[in-house]
Amino acid sequence: MNNNKVFIFDTTLRDGEQVPGCQLNTIEKIEVGLALEELGVDILEAGFPISSPGDFNSVVEITKNITRPTICALTRAVAADIDCAAEALKHAKRARIHTGIGSSDIHIKNKLKTTRENILEKAAWAAKYARNYVDDVEFFCEDAGRADLDFLAKMVETVIAAGATVVNIPDTTGYCLPEQYGAKIAYLMNNVPNIDKAIISAHCHNDLGMATANSMAALQNGARQVEVTMNGIGERAGNTSLEEIAMILKSHETNLKLQCDINVKKIYPTSRLITRLMRMPVQPNKAIVGRNAFAHSSGIHQDGVLKNRENYEIIDPKDVGVPESLIVLTARSGRAALKHRLEIIGYKLEQKELDETYKKFLDLADTRKEIYDEDLMEMMGQSREGRIYKIDYLEVHCGKRLTATATVALEKNGVRTVEIAEGCGPVDATLKAIDKIIQQPVRLEEYLVQAVTGGSDDTGKVHIQISKDGVFYYGFGNDTDVIYATAKAYVDALNKL
Repeated sequence: MNNNKVFIFDTTLRDGEQVPGCQLNTIEKIEVGLALEELGVDILEAGFPISSPGDFNSVVEITKNITRPTICALTRAVAADIDCAAEALKHAKRARIHTGIGSSDIHIKNKLKTTRENILEKAAWAAKYARNYVDDVEFFCEDAGRADLDFLAKMVETVIAAGATVVNIPDTTGYCLPEQYGAKIAYLMNNVPNIDKAIISAHCHNDLGMATANSMAALQNGARQVEVTMNGIGERAGNTSLEEIAMILKSHETNLKLQCDINVKKIYPTSRLITRLMRMPVQPNKAIVGRNAFAHSSGIHQDGVLKNRENYEIIDPKDVGVPESLIVLTARSGRAALKHRLEIIGYKLEQKELDETYKKFLDLADTRKEIYDEDLMEMMGQSREGRIYKIDYLEVHCGKRLTATATVALEKNGVRTVEIAEGCGPVDATLKAIDKIIQQPVRLEEYLVQAVTGGSDDTGKVHIQISKDGVFYYGFGNDTDVIYATAKAYVDALNKL
């Protein structure tokens, strides 16, 4: 085996799907699974079959539709769980059963209400029982992050002897510091006699914001599998982010001498798919895939990036599937960024003209917060009246016993166009009515509503992201009427397109 190879175990469809509001149906799970297969994950944890008939069926269908990764199913150390997982995996080209039990005294005494001796017996039994069904058995030592080190080593030795081919050392509560977790992995690598017979896996949670750091510490101390989710979703504060691990390994390959098989150009499209299907927005400042990950608004940074991207970007956005860096014009922007944007939209200014224009720009930026191309053209004396759509009228009817209906009137070039549309809710109906008028084949990628101060009479701030032909456009709107704010944000994005 290549000892530099890091196996990427993706649990988006199991640990990630446990997040409230992120549940997927079988068709959606297959769509995610196919995207993860194309992304290059090595192991795909498809679900927890005994948890529900729907989850069982989803695992079955994933095994029928996805062939390259190993398909894994989770169980407890219970015969019925393992039997159920084996049945769900019977069509898999490569199958893995992932079973296990608590390893910390906290779990042994307070959750399982048993003894260490009984835990070792049950762990050995579960690994052996699962091995009767498949050749690839992963055993998780739950809450290993807080487990006694000598007992954990004994448990790892026991399950490997019973047939486990992978042993998962989870920091279930996200408690460990990186040096603690790395030392724990190093101790196991050096003190478990049969450790060479299995792969050690890191499964870290982000309760203290250290999931990625802990996973990297594990890899640097001998672990060769890391358990991740796309966008870092998962129980509570989430899991280790797939995109962060993949790009750390790529960025530091020479130093770490580790590599994985992730096709990094697929990272951003896969992230957007997960966001859309799981209805779980990515925080704007999220590493690699956040809206602001490659956005620059500080004048010093903008000047540096325009001179050479590497001044402030360690990753080329195109490497992860992001079309380009964003130079965001705000009151913090400098002359270099303003000149760059003006040239893109057709204005080439001499230094004196630029200095005068910059003063106007700052006055405008202080009032509008963020400046778009339309604002720049208006500032340069080119009227934007007639070139963009404006909302003239919006009326929505909706309720528990009513089909949501929206009537929208937009104006452009002095021409007023009215359309009516029905939808599954007021937002859907409103956007469909606007689509009828503008007739642009776009995909809604992100829809986020935020309260500004709180209270039922608060102003709602809406952020929308749409895409067309792989290019993304952002729109913003705010109003005390959140449906009207949504319409404003959507039209704002469409006008930019």
